Amino acid sequence: MRARSLVFDRFGDYLRYRSGRVRLRALAAMLGCFGIQEATARVVAARLRREGRLTAEREGRETVYSLTRESWQMLDEGRARVFHRVSAPWDGQWHMVIYQVPRPSGHCGSSSAGGCVAGLLAAVLVGLGEPARPRPPGQGGLRRVPGRTAPHLPLQVGGERRRPGHRGPRWDLAALDRDYRDLLGRYEPQVARYRAGALDDRASLVERMRLIYDYRHFPFRDHDLPSELLPEDWHGRQAHDAFLRAHGLLRVPAERAVDKALDG
Repeated sequence: MRARSLVFDRFGDYLRYRSGRVRLRALAAMLGCFGIQEATARVVAARLRREGRLTAEREGRETVYSLTRESWQMLDEGRARVFHRVSAPWDGQWHMVIYQVPRPSGHCGSSSAGGCVAGLLAAVLVGLGEPARPRPPGQGGLRRVPGRTAPHLPLQVGGERRRPGHRGPRWDLAALDRDYRDLLGRYEPQVARYRAGALDDRASLVERMRLIYDYRHFPFRDHDLPSELLPEDWHGRQAHDAFLRAHGLLRVPAERAVDKALDG
């Protein structure tokens, strides 16, 4: 696990509930649970500050770090995606968004539903109930976003028309399901140990962070397709439930480890 990622994880899962600020010494102590040296922790914190990800202020002889507004927004968006999955039934309709993004040359490219960007735009626009307003050329961002709803919206994959959900460059469900099974194989057998409190506080913190690290890329690979389009033996939901269960069981001892570092 990279020190940079661990810093954001500390803020996202723990420090947000403890004033959102942390002394450099305490941050280094928490990263030390993962074998990261204090000197490395200092270098990473300084680098994130230069990049505008962290702010720093002096309190006596201590340096206190907190996230910038942009960093909090990034964490909040990522957290929502990791911890929440769509549960409402599918109405059988596809919402298509056609968007145009200015290129450096001044020309515009277009795309349609099927890509991650289009899916995100569709979710935003449908939630707002209105299309985005056109923007003048040369100002960046979206220029034109007409919407369309249809009961069938096949994708073009490898020169062949297929329903969304079939295996293809963007919908490789077989590979994704294999990775879900691997995740379940690693963590599901450990749930009984977590429930029994077999890990001490420090080990619980490390295990919980490793769990988050291992799981968080899945929601960015999984398009959360309706169950009607998924294989019958799909392991995505089972993996998400196992993640939430393990994450919750490790919470109390992991938070004790964080509190000990903050009080040290």
